[in-house]
Amino acid sequence: MTTPKDSPDVADIRSFIALASEAQNRPETLLPMHTADTAVVNIVGRRVLGLEALTHAMTKALSSPLANVRTSVEILDVRFPHADLAVVSCTKAVHDERTDDERSAGDDLDDFPTTSALTYVLVRTGASWKIALAQTTPVYA
Repeated sequence: MTTPKDSPDVADIRSFIALASEAQNRPETLLPMHTADTAVVNIVGRRVLGLEALTHAMTKALSSPLANVRTSVEILDVRFPHADLAVVSCTKAVHDERTDDERSAGDDLDDFPTTSALTYVLVRTGASWKIALAQTTPVYA
């Protein structure tokens, strides 16, 4: 299904993804943007299945030095394999703002890349969209 890049659906999705990116440290905003059976794979390959598990993982991450690792997202392409399904291809930049002490605290994230490919699968739920899948793949240049 082809949809023009300037369609209302694409504009809505761009706004939705921008809000999700801005809310990365606000679980009260970000978590309801996911489906109950969401699947998320982060940049180091950790897979989280379901909203309950995502809530636990996000709460744990935000209470650790990982709260100081933020990301920014640029949408490259939006495709609609079905009217109520969107595949959103993005580039994600990682901004590690942890202190040296936080970096040496013993986590396994010292060598993660600063750029990744992020793919979202969004489903339309009424008048809005929700994240069914977020897959982040490291890009080593």
